[in-house]
Amino acid sequence: MAPSKREREYARKRQAKWEERQRARRERRRRVGVIVAILAVFALVAGGAVVLAGLPSSGDATTDATGADATATSGCSPVSTDPREGGELPDPSAAEDRTWSASVDLCVDGATETVDLELDGEQAPQAVASFVSLAQQGYFDTTACHRLVTEGIHVLQCGDPTATGTGGPGYSYGPVENAPADDVYPAGTLAMARRGGDPASMGSQFFLVYEDSTIPSDAAGGYTVFGTVTSGLDTVQAVADAGTTDGAADGSPASPVIIEGVETQ
Repeated sequence: MAPSKREREYARKRQAKWEERQRARRERRRRVGVIVAILAVFALVAGGAVVLAGLPSSGDATTDATGADATATSGCSPVSTDPREGGELPDPSAAEDRTWSASVDLCVDGATETVDLELDGEQAPQAVASFVSLAQQGYFDTTACHRLVTEGIHVLQCGDPTATGTGGPGYSYGPVENAPADDVYPAGTLAMARRGGDPASMGSQFFLVYEDSTIPSDAAGGYTVFGTVTSGLDTVQAVADAGTTDGAADGSPASPVIIEGVETQ
């Protein structure tokens, strides 16, 4: 069936919005590139390191799960840990029963890397509708990935604007969608975090599985799988290889990871 005039107009507006955000992102990267180039020249002239206000150096503290201050490394956008709202919980129909594409720009140790995702709006409509809505609002921009687990399970957890592990968009939802029956989450899985035993506690926090992991179900079931990583998993693996700040199996990444922005279409 041919798309209706209304559907075509909606698709046109969505594409225009995506293109505008892409232009803004390219301009932001250009400005950061200019700043970094200037700093490099100053460093060569002065014979030492130069730090510009608003672009902290790579030696500054990162956020751990206990709520310590988070900072970006040089070359990243300054990271925010202020609580922020995500508006109203969108209706699952906003996922349009289709596959979405998403690009996540991660600044890792001062360099921007892109992780590309496919979102399954058919099998996990509520999670996809929420993620897309938050991404389009810029909710994830300049937030830190606050948790890395390197033993037992292998995940990088992001999506909390406070970087404490307790933040969220001001709403929660459930039940669990599209959880694997065998509790196996293959490398590249994108899933929603939640509180133990509470199927209606999902919000904005999500995790990327960088190695095959068995995550046991609890009283609430498993964990909502709403997408897969299609490229850039090596970036997440490199963060995992660097370990946590204190060497523990569960903590904040030793290589600070900042979400610069998320684009969806």
